[in-house]
Amino acid sequence: MRDALLATVIEEHATLEAFASLLMYEEKALAAVSPLETLPGIVEKKTELTEKLASLEKTRDSQLQRMGLPTGWKGMELAIADDIRLGKQWQLLQAVVERARRANATNGLMIRVRMNYNQNALSILRGAASRHATSVYGPDGRMAAV
Repeated sequence: MRDALLATVIEEHATLEAFASLLMYEEKALAAVSPLETLPGIVEKKTELTEKLASLEKTRDSQLQRMGLPTGWKGMELAIADDIRLGKQWQLLQAVVERARRANATNGLMIRVRMNYNQNALSILRGAASRHATSVYGPDGRMAAV
């Protein structure tokens, strides 16, 4: 049973490494002038990896229960107490979790900054339009009364 648990944690680690790498691509896309070209594919892959991670976590919890241990963090702490291989793999997994958490926070901040910028730009444009509602440029490039 411990070998199955170890295999699950190894697969979680590999999946989370892929997720963390994807977050780096997402950061680059968010910094680009036009991120809409690449973001949909990134979001799709993130969703796929998130679903896989949720499934692996359920598998790990089920394996812990079959070993007579509690699920989640507490169960893993008990499981690694007497298994060096599992302990090392769990540490690797936790390091990737932290790296992914930091990258996700950075991307979230970048999204908020971009959203604020866009909202401010819209507010300025709306304000300018309302101040100049009586005179706007028409399709021919001439001022037209509204």
